[in-house]
Amino acid sequence: MSSIAELFFNNQAWAQDLSARDPKFFEQLAVQQRPEYLWIGCADSRVPAEELVGLAPGEVFVHRNVANVVVHTDFNSLSVMQFAVDVLKVKHIIVCGHYGCGGVHATLRGDRVGLADNWLRHVDDVLQKHSTFLDSWTDESTRFNHLCELNVIEQVANVCKTTVVRDAWERGQELSVHGWIYGMRDGLLRDLHTSAHSHESAKSSYANAVSSLPE
Repeated sequence: MSSIAELFFNNQAWAQDLSARDPKFFEQLAVQQRPEYLWIGCADSRVPAEELVGLAPGEVFVHRNVANVVVHTDFNSLSVMQFAVDVLKVKHIIVCGHYGCGGVHATLRGDRVGLADNWLRHVDDVLQKHSTFLDSWTDESTRFNHLCELNVIEQVANVCKTTVVRDAWERGQELSVHGWIYGMRDGLLRDLHTSAHSHESAKSSYANAVSSLPE
């Protein structure tokens, strides 16, 4: 069986299994999606959003890119966010990075990877902003882990500053933003304690998250 044919075989088995457990699953899914969560994660194939949190299709709205970056000039991510918040009325936006991120590692080492170098300039901004803290660690693996964490914390701050989230908070919409990081060596998610549900809490949670990193 070719690798492509195997995917179709797996799809049929998956659909049959879901239908056996819930005969009306796809009928209901086709009518409307009502996710409570928007997941902004890394494009890394080892970090599947729904599987990590044990949710089914239709329960998580997902946007992924290299190094889980949120940029105010990226209309792709902003459009996803606007649709999730304004149309789907999600209650939580989760920015999830992961340890061992190739994009973050390339930035830390100053490696060239191609066209993505332009995108990773945003991670380099995080590196430069926190250079004093990161340079205090002599072990590269520790610096790498902390840059992965700081990148998530900074992207959460970026999400909170978007017009989409600011407008939602100003009109009193229930919406929280969270920063998590995934460990591929143990399969566990970790909360970086940067959750925010208002302009004021966004500022305090950012300061708390940065100060909570090990000295």
